[in-house]
Parts: sequence; structure tokens; C-alpha cells
Amino acid sequence: MNDRRLLLVHAHPDDETIGSGATMAKYAAEGALVTLVTCTLGEGGEVIPPELAHLAADRDDTLGEHRIGELAAACEALGVTDHRFLGGPGRWRDSGMMGVASNDRQDAFWRADLDEAAGELVKVIREVRPQVLVTYDENGFYGHPDHIKANRVAWRAFELAADPAFGEGEPWRIAKFYFTAMARSTMRRSAEAMREADVRFLVEDVDDLPFGCADEEITTEIDARAHIGRKIDAMRAHATQISVDPPWFALSNDIGQEAFAVEHFILRAGTQGPTVPAAPIEVGGLGEPYKLEDDLFAGID
Repeated sequence: MNDRRLLLVHAHPDDETIGSGATMAKYAAEGALVTLVTCTLGEGGEVIPPELAHLAADRDDTLGEHRIGELAAACEALGVTDHRFLGGPGRWRDSGMMGVASNDRQDAFWRADLDEAAGELVKVIREVRPQVLVTYDENGFYGHPDHIKANRVAWRAFELAADPAFGEGEPWRIAKFYFTAMARSTMRRSAEAMREADVRFLVEDVDDLPFGCADEEITTEIDARAHIGRKIDAMRAHATQISVDPPWFALSNDIGQEAFAVEHFILRAGTQGPTVPAAPIEVGGLGEPYKLEDDLFAGID
């Protein structure tokens, strides 16, 4: 019997698909329980299709409700059957980019009390009892306040879930805590592929981007090429936020990105399991001489 249980904590609808969708689809297809917790409805997102522009926060302000349906469709495409919003749908609102006025709303996720929000996640952890938790790094991958807050809430919940003195329910200790990551070697390869395909890229030099990490920081590589179709279908489900032209996609800025089928992670807590040679760089991996885990559950009995 497959008793692997994976919990992912993401800030907004679509973050799960862009950053970890292929991995989610892989584990779901293999019979693991994949639980997704989304912290906000993504009310502050920019709307791509003109016919849906009225949903935006500065007009009808109904984008969050619409994105509930988009996320449900994306989860179905990924094969994920267990999805929850942190504290319930709409408990905390999309804070917007760093430094904007919506950061200061009383209901903004950025302003959420840390232990209150973490307490809601502890309830999920103690119910699901995952061995593995995945979220962003301390910079929220690229500095978005809700991503940073998701990291802080997930880490606090990781600590509190194992504390018998906190809250209700049986304490549970998660074996491995991961950050999502993007290796700079993969970014360089992808940038070159986009130049050859005449796809508009973010910058000339990937080192100028506010995300990405050194290859040697990566601990884990998940080769989910067999499931890239599910990731692409999930991206299409997020129609207000993503336009798709495989293998590329773009957000509202219409700047190309690659839909990666090989996804990278950094082990933040727990013991690294057995390693194997990384996937060849031409398909998105780091290549030799690196040896990485090829399974988020590696080393867990």
C-alpha cells in the first residue's frame, strides 16, 4: 500500500502549478496523497483575457471567487484530490506586490498573525500527517510578501505540529521540509532555448533576476517528464493568469517562461536520502558531477 503523504503550501492559485505542478502530478499518479494548501484566493492578480477584465480588484473585485474554480480545475488536471484554503476560502486576502497599499489591509495575508495562521496549518498537518512538506524559501522565491509569509507560516507550523503543548490533535513530526528552487544552470539553458525560439525572455543575463540559486544548493531533482502534459493542462486551467504555448507560458507581462518538467528542490530540514546522478542538462537537470535525490521521500522508512 502506498502510504506516502506530501503537503505543499502555496500563496495563490497558479503558484502550485508553475512551481511544483509536474512533481504534484507525478506523486498523485503514483498513488501518494498530495495535499495542497493555498493561503489566499489571489484576488490581486492581473487578468489576461479582456472578456474577464471586469473581475479585477479595481473593478468588480470578484477575481478571487473566479480563481477558486480555476484552482479546482487545475487540481483535477494534476490528479490532486485534496485541496484546502488556509483557514477556509477568503480567510486571508492576497497582499499584492511588496510596497503597495494592499499590503496594509487588515485582512491581507502579509499582516496575518503568525501563530494564528500557522495554527490553521497545524490542523491540516495533524489530520493528514504528511512525511514531506514543500513551500518557498525565506525570500518567497522572488520576494512577494505572500510567498515570504507562506514560508514563515509553513516553518512555524512545522515546529508547532510536533509540539504536544500546542493546540488540539495528536502531535506530528514532518520528516523532511523542502523549498522550491530553480537552478541557474537550468535558467541559462532555458534562456538560450527561448532566444533560439524567438521567445521574449525576462532579461539578457539570468544573474540579474531576483530568483534562482547556485547549482550546488540544489539537493533534490524530480524528473516528471512523463507528467508534463498534466502540468500544461493545469496551467491552461488558470486562464485569468497564464497564457500557454507549450513548452512556453507567460503571465500578464507576456514575457516567456518555460514550463519545466524537471523540478528542483532544496532540503531545509531532515536527512537527505540516497542520491543518483542528476538528469542531463538538455532536459532541465543539472547534469554531472552533481548527484541529487530523485525522490522527495528518499530515506524515509
